[in-house]
Formats: sequence, C-alpha cells, structure tokens
Amino acid sequence: MSKEKVVLAYSGGLDTTAVIPWLKETFGYDVICCCVDCGQGEELEGLDERAKLSGASKLYIENIVDDFSENFIMPCVKAGAVYENKYLLGTAMARPAIVKKLVEIARKEGAVAICHGATGKGNDQIRFELGIKALAPDIKVIAPWRMTDLWTMQSREDEIEYCKKHGINLPFDTKHSYSRDRNLWHISHEGLELEDPSVEPNYDDLLMLTVPPEKAPDEPEYVTMTFEAGVPKTLNGKEMKVSEIITELNKLGGKHGIGIIDIVENRVVGMKSRGVYETPGGTILMEAHKQLEELVLDRATYEVKKEMGNKLAQVVYEGKWFTPLREAIQAFVEVTQQYVTGEVKFKLYKGNIIKAGETSPYSLYSESLASFTTGDLYDHHDADGFITLFGLPLKVRAMKMLELQNQKENQK
Repeated sequence: MSKEKVVLAYSGGLDTTAVIPWLKETFGYDVICCCVDCGQGEELEGLDERAKLSGASKLYIENIVDDFSENFIMPCVKAGAVYENKYLLGTAMARPAIVKKLVEIARKEGAVAICHGATGKGNDQIRFELGIKALAPDIKVIAPWRMTDLWTMQSREDEIEYCKKHGINLPFDTKHSYSRDRNLWHISHEGLELEDPSVEPNYDDLLMLTVPPEKAPDEPEYVTMTFEAGVPKTLNGKEMKVSEIITELNKLGGKHGIGIIDIVENRVVGMKSRGVYETPGGTILMEAHKQLEELVLDRATYEVKKEMGNKLAQVVYEGKWFTPLREAIQAFVEVTQQYVTGEVKFKLYKGNIIKAGETSPYSLYSESLASFTTGDLYDHHDADGFITLFGLPLKVRAMKMLELQNQKENQK
C-alpha cells in the first residue's frame, strides 16, 4: 500500500530541512517539498539535492513572481493598502500567493496534508492556515512548531543534531542572525537588537537592499513613470512588465536610501513586535501611484478609497485574502482605477521621493478654476450662498447655545 503524501512548504533552510525526516518518522508520510519562488533571490541551486538527501521523494521549485506581482501586489498598490500607516504588506501579500501554489501541488499529488514551518507566535501561521482552509478545507494542516509534544527541538543546535542523526550533514551554522523574510517586494528583519525598541537598529549590519540615506549619493536622480488604469507600464521610457518595473525600482530606491521602515506593529495574535522593513521599489511605486491619483480622483471617491485601502491592509495582514470581503474591496478599487492613467515624474534624493510634475488625460485639475483670476465656471459671489448653507448647522447650534446662556443669566 502506498504511503499518504504531505506537501511541505520548503525554503531549503535548517528548519524546513529538519522537518522532512521528522514528518516521515512521526507520521510515516511520503514528503513532497515545494519551494515557491516569489523573487526571494536566494540561491535555489542545490535545493533538489538537499531535499532528496533529507528524505523527500520529490521537489517542486515553482516561480510565481509574475502571479505575485500582478495578482497580489498590484491590487494592494491600487488600493494604497498600508498596515498601521507604515507596513507595505510584503510578507502578508506573499503568503496567499504561496498557499495557492501549495494547494495546487497538493491536489496534483493527491496529498492529504500540507506542512508549514511558521512559528506559533507569528502572523504567518494564520495566513497559511486561513488560506488552506479557504482553498482546500479537506486538506489537513501540520504545524510542527505548535506540536510541542511531537516536535521537541528548541534550537538550531537541536535541529542540526537531529539532521546529523538522520544522516543529513549539511553546512548549516548555529549562529543566531536576524530572522528575515525576502521576496520581490521587500525584506523584513526581526530579532537581535531589534527585540529592544529602545535600541537603534544596526543599519550597517542589517540592510540588504538599501543604503542608509546618509550614504546615498549627493546628487538626486530623476525618474519618470507611466500608468494605465492604475498599472505601471513604463519606467524612464522603457516598457516593462510589473515584476521588471519593481526589480528596477528596487535598484533605484536601494541606491538612494528609499523605503526603510522601523515599526512596532500589532500582530494578529495579540502581541506587539518590532521589525525593520526594506521596501525600496514598493515605496516608490506606491508613492508614484498616489501622485497620479491626486490628479484624477474626485474628493468623495478619494475619501472612501482611503478607508477601503486601510480595510484591505487589515484584511490582508490578517490572512483573509481568500474571502468575499477582499474580493468586494478589490472590485471597488478597480472601478476607481479606470482613469488612473498618465505620467508622473519625481526625483530620488537621500531617502526622499520628491514630486517633479504629473500629467493625465483624465486630470480633474483646471488651471482656469484654480488660478486667482475669475474663470467662466466660478463666480466669487456664489461662495456667499454656499458658505451660508454649509455653515448653517454651526450657526443654528451657536444661536441655540447663546439663547440658553442668556436664559441662565436672566434667571440669576
């Protein structure tokens, strides 16, 4: 009788490598590793050998960079989704994209379970498991780090020892470094000195995509971008797909010290955690998109869209990508984007993105209206009646308060 299969979300790191023999030993599963490439830029060569050496029967390396860029990143950019005013959702957006691929492989292989290596304290366990519940409610989830009765390893040393016992001698080291998550959109850093919010980050040791603003060039650099219906189409005159534009913006932003965020955020599980995020290209893309929206969105739409953007950020952060609410918010945002077309120009300088002009065929900005000379559409006298009506509730209330005050004084 053939063994039941489990699909393991595999990074090639120590944690998920140790999970392979553990799954076989604990559950008797046939382990199929799936490494989902979201543009993490890590060396994917040698993973096949490592997974097989560790006892996996098969390894899938799935590149989803374009799917991630177009179907997960761009809906959040269009919405202006930023969690707690700072975090551009780099990890949160990637998890549902990864889950979609894991479920696809699990279906293809006829697997009964999916295993992930997220810890029991973080947000990722929620994002992975809510995604699996939504897409494959019949598939079992295995989270070793929460199974403390079965998963007894507490440290990297324990895991290395466990691997050695199972004949897996790999070049893993025991030194503790920052806990990082990387993809096309960002790199997150947690751990070490960042665990104390009173300590300044050691940026020289920490940063991987970006230079600190002090070390950025002394000369600004101009950048021009065009958008069609909210989607970036060209960068400095060159037409590229979204993933290529983000890659180029990462280089430009990294060079000029753009997009370094130090945040104490509220995790879904109820605790605060401190992290540093590098999102050079994403910060530029979000800012450029917002720059164009200023020209083309009317006030009322812009107001509601801001609320929807905040709501989407919360929904995505909490792992609720595969929900009717996310679909509904995205549908609203798509309608707002149909005229977000045009060109924006800005300059990058020591951590700053400085506007340098914008144009759109759908611009609602009217020079004759905005200038201080009277245009045909605007008669200054019209403001009299408008202010009277607009201020009427204020005036009525003030009159009432005055009347009550006078009554009180008359009674004295």
